[in-house]
Amino acid sequence: MSAGSVRVLVCDDELQIIRALKVILRDGGFEVLATASAKEALDTAAVENPDAAIIDLVLPDGDGVDVCAQLRGWSQMPILVLSAIGEEQEKVRALDAGADDYVTKPFGPRELIARLEAILRRAGPEADEPVLRADGLELDVAGHTVRLGGDEVHLTPIEFELLRVLMVNRGRLMTHGALLTQVWGPAYVDDVATLRTHMANLRRKVESQGSPIQIRTETGIGYRFAS
Repeated sequence: MSAGSVRVLVCDDELQIIRALKVILRDGGFEVLATASAKEALDTAAVENPDAAIIDLVLPDGDGVDVCAQLRGWSQMPILVLSAIGEEQEKVRALDAGADDYVTKPFGPRELIARLEAILRRAGPEADEPVLRADGLELDVAGHTVRLGGDEVHLTPIEFELLRVLMVNRGRLMTHGALLTQVWGPAYVDDVATLRTHMANLRRKVESQGSPIQIRTETGIGYRFAS
C-alpha cells in the first residue's frame, strides 16, 4: 500500500492542530479525513473505512480511549493516539484499549510520519509470514527456530514467543500487560518482574556481538521491537 492510497482519519477539536496535521500528512502523501468530535470520528470511520486513524485523547464529547475501544470492536485499522497528556497511566490506558502507538504534543512532523508509517507496516501482510525477518534476524514460526546472521540462536519457549510477538508487532509499543497476556495468559497480567527477567535474557541473546537488533524499553510502559 503506497502512501498516496492511504486515507487517514484525524480527530482533534483544536482547529490549529487539524490544520497542521492536514499539511503534515498531505506532504507525506496521505489523504486526510478530518473530524472534530468522537461521534464524527466514529461516523466517518464507519462510512469511509479509512486505512488508519490519529485520535486526540481529549475530545469535546468523549474520550479518545473510548473511541479507540469502539473502533477496535469492528476494525483492525492502525490507530495512533495524539495527546498533550504525557503521563504513563494515560499511555498505557490508550494502548490497552487498542491504540498502536502514542505521540505526545508538541510533536515533530517527521516523527509523526515515521510513527504512522511504522504502524501501517505492522498492519501489512508481512506480519503473517511464517518466517519473520529483521536486520539479519530470522524467526521461523513453524520450525520454531531463530537465526541471527546465519547462526542459530537457542531460545527458551518463552523467549521464542516473546520475540515472535515483538517481531509481529514491529515498531509498535507493547505494554507489559499486553505481552504478559499474549505470552503467559491473562492470569499473569500483573507479573511484570517475570517479564523483565525473561526480556533481559532474550536481549542478551539477540542484541549481542554488535547486532543491529534493538528491543527498546519504554520505562514503566513496555517494550518496542525497533529494528
